[in-house]
Amino acid sequence: MIKRGKQIISDNELICKSMWSQARGLMLRRRKQNLIMVFPKERKVSLHNFFVLYPIDVILLNKNKEVMEIKENFRPFTFFTPKNKCQYLIELAKKYPPIKLKDKLEF
Repeated sequence: MIKRGKQIISDNELICKSMWSQARGLMLRRRKQNLIMVFPKERKVSLHNFFVLYPIDVILLNKNKEVMEIKENFRPFTFFTPKNKCQYLIELAKKYPPIKLKDKLEF
């Protein structure tokens, strides 16, 4: 469950800690699902949205789980290179309450 204070952002998400699960992400999943990628430490990432057949929103968080960057409407078959490092990356395929920079999330 992903929360901001008492507000629930997502109540059903996949947790991806391994390199394989992070590489697969939401590719070829028919059902829209949310995903949390957990990296061992803050790092730069690059993303592609190949074989994800619907747009998603991407939320990058630092080691304190504060929102550092948001990419809305990341369309299928495109690339995205964030400006910031992250330790957690959330891919949201379902509607959620608005999230802003510097929000602190819990999961």
